[in-house]
Amino acid sequence: MGIMQRTVLIVDDDPHIRDLLAFALAKAGLATCEAGDGEAALAAIDTYEPHLVILDINMPRMDGLEVCRRIRAQSDLPVLFLSSRDDEIDRILGIELGADDYVVKPFSPREVVARVAAILRRTVLSPPPVPTGGVKIGRLSLDTDGWAARWDNQDVSLTATEFSILKTLAAKPQMVFTRDAIIDRIHGPGFALTDRTIDSHVRNLRAKFAALGASDVINTRAGVGYQMGPCIGAQA
Repeated sequence: MGIMQRTVLIVDDDPHIRDLLAFALAKAGLATCEAGDGEAALAAIDTYEPHLVILDINMPRMDGLEVCRRIRAQSDLPVLFLSSRDDEIDRILGIELGADDYVVKPFSPREVVARVAAILRRTVLSPPPVPTGGVKIGRLSLDTDGWAARWDNQDVSLTATEFSILKTLAAKPQMVFTRDAIIDRIHGPGFALTDRTIDSHVRNLRAKFAALGASDVINTRAGVGYQMGPCIGAQA
């Protein structure tokens, strides 16, 4: 099954933007629902159970960052942020909250649709099965069929992008991946994403595992990129 028949929740206080995105997504075969503020967005998630949320950051009643925090407290529902400010702090904060991608206004509807489709392909479709059913490195286990990560016997809640990065590194633990190589593996060649976005996802991954006493999951190779760590729980 492809991305067809999937539902996208569009959250923006500007009805023109909602209409524009709804039209573009419908042309791509996606169903949509809408909300005009943060509180309505949370209610719509409960009602419509969307597969992805396009979420404006600057909204009345409850901003997009707070909505994302509340989503992440309960689920790994994919989030694509929209913002009228091309501000690096907003961008990094959005990614660290668990957003899967980020688009700055004004935007091309075709670009938003392409990014939504890329996220849905990663999160909705089942990944290719592997003979072992997963990957185990040290105390880390990855279930590549179920998109689940465990440290010893503890589940680690990861976003789809975080899991994709970890799976990419674990597939070739001896290899050092540049940031561009990681982007190509998880999004496909030519996808527009900044190096700092990858750095933010890696920082978020490290923080989640560090909370479980795992400080050696991902190694940094200065001037090159990232490599899978030994995953034995060594202290930094």
